[in-house]
Amino acid sequence: MSTINPYINFNGNAEKAFEFYKSVFGGEFTTKMKFKDVASEHTLPPTEGEKIMHVSLPIGPNTVLMGCDVPETYGKAIVGTNFNISVSTESTEEADKLFAGLSKGGTVTMPLEKTFWGSYFGMLTDQFDIQWMVSYDYK
Repeated sequence: MSTINPYINFNGNAEKAFEFYKSVFGGEFTTKMKFKDVASEHTLPPTEGEKIMHVSLPIGPNTVLMGCDVPETYGKAIVGTNFNISVSTESTEEADKLFAGLSKGGTVTMPLEKTFWGSYFGMLTDQFDIQWMVSYDYK
């Protein structure tokens, strides 16, 4: 069975925002990765190094608040559309099925593929302009 979590995009203040959310919800970050920590073939300009590539904060028994800073080369995150619905699946087959279904009539922005962070991951905007992330984390 898949799980759904909110994923928020920021314009350089993801770390500050998530420190705030941590103060409100409590708990500990399960992931906090900066752009300077990524594999060399995926690096950005040094000015982006301290920005958050990915952060995860459990905020309930089945919910994880996730987010990142949008690299300047991708443009600005626009308030109101600066979020995605992230679906975590239990298998690559389930990821393929959900990704194929959600992308019908929509636009694939990143095809499902094995990533350097250990997930099978893809992104799309569905036919109703809702942004989705689909992933399976390899054990």
